[in-house]
Amino acid sequence: MAEAALARLRAVLTEVDDLQRAAAVLSWDRQTYMPPAGGAGRGEQLATLQRLAHARFTSPEVGELLEGLRDWAGAQPYDSFEASLVRVTRRDYDLMTKLPGELVAELARAEAAAFDAWHAGRSERAWQPFLAPFAHLVGLCRQAADHIGWQDSPFDALLRSHEPGMTYARLDQLFTRLKEVLVPLTHAVAARADRVSDAVLQQPYDEARQWTLTLQAVAVVGFDATERGRQDRSVHPFTTSFCSEDVRITTRLDPSHLGHGLFASLHEAGHGLYEQGIPAALWRTPLGVGASGGVHESQSRLWENVIGRSRGFWTFFLPRAAALFPDQLGGTDVEAMYRAVNRAGPSFIRVEADEVTYNLHIILRCELEQALLRGDLAPDDVPGAWAEKMRAYLGLTPPDDLVGALQDVHWTGGPTAGFAGYTLGNVMSLQLYERAMADHPGIPDAVQAGNTEELRTWMRDHVHSYGSKLTPEELLQQATGRGLDPEPYLRYIQGKYAEIYDL
Repeated sequence: MAEAALARLRAVLTEVDDLQRAAAVLSWDRQTYMPPAGGAGRGEQLATLQRLAHARFTSPEVGELLEGLRDWAGAQPYDSFEASLVRVTRRDYDLMTKLPGELVAELARAEAAAFDAWHAGRSERAWQPFLAPFAHLVGLCRQAADHIGWQDSPFDALLRSHEPGMTYARLDQLFTRLKEVLVPLTHAVAARADRVSDAVLQQPYDEARQWTLTLQAVAVVGFDATERGRQDRSVHPFTTSFCSEDVRITTRLDPSHLGHGLFASLHEAGHGLYEQGIPAALWRTPLGVGASGGVHESQSRLWENVIGRSRGFWTFFLPRAAALFPDQLGGTDVEAMYRAVNRAGPSFIRVEADEVTYNLHIILRCELEQALLRGDLAPDDVPGAWAEKMRAYLGLTPPDDLVGALQDVHWTGGPTAGFAGYTLGNVMSLQLYERAMADHPGIPDAVQAGNTEELRTWMRDHVHSYGSKLTPEELLQQATGRGLDPEPYLRYIQGKYAEIYDL
């Protein structure tokens, strides 16, 4: 009897997943190849798919199946497929049934309209064209939070879908600890800005050869961009997956800066490795995705920064880069390149920020979202509040909204609490890497030889293979023996930059 109910539940969930993946195809196309005038129609198409997926997933049948399987699944091993499927689906079902289908569809329509307005605002370098659609999204996100329910903050309600088990109160404690170290470290590095030059990166770099270099880089870390994935261009780099055999990453090239496109590709390749590492047995179920946005980000930041900006990586990769760009890199040694790619200091753009300052960009966004959702900040006051926090944390004042509040595509979906995952991912990346190093001390030597298999395999076995069976906290406990801990990250960042800047 239970087996039949489980089979029926899986059948429904595969339909839901197919609808969601179809929407992902349309969203990917919107950001890569869709003609500019197609935005309105695409918004309606996405709204329809999201409404159908939501209606199918939140149907009474799913609730009845989950209730009937509750006791049976509870008797199975905790991380078994059966127990995990029922437990995770129940968690998602409880969340989604609180959201009216029309609100889900309206959010999809509003996001499509906001995406077009965001592009318009960027072209004018001004917040005003984006203001009305964003204000509408803020209202819709508040409605969603109220439907889900919250006690301390509406931010907590929205955070549940990104980071199960996390709250803003816990985030605030983490942010406080990080700011204790990162704000003074940022100022100390800024005071010694002349110690490190990245001029070698800021030269004319042919985009066609850059493209070749990015594909070589993602191949080194193990992302399959030939048979199981591909790379394309977009205004804002992102990763999406239609299944683990079809994973798409995008990048953004800068003809005057080698690092921007290269590290964007490595970042997205980290996401792509996670998606390609999820077992086929979990496909077309709620288990066939990452454990959370933060866990996903731990993988992208690991390969972008911990590996991609290491001496070992550049010992191997610099000759390949110099072969494509002999005029720019032919006379550069590994140490100079290592210092160049790790140059730190306050900057305006989050996706181009260094390891020292990156989390301050995220903390800024989370604090603004908290204020927006609580009603303490009006949407039209966002640029001013943004500038105030930039001055406090980074000592910079944005000259316009393009390098201020308009820089992230994420807000075309509203203040959904999703930015928190970026800082959580930075912290988790070092906690996981520290444990992988304890298990396999030879990882740095292997990377220096261009072999990333040992680290990639450890991450697949301890992170990717679980999909979303475990919460982030459970995953960290199982992989490292303890819950979320910022100290490995802080040890890494302080040690690395004390050496580079002779602090």
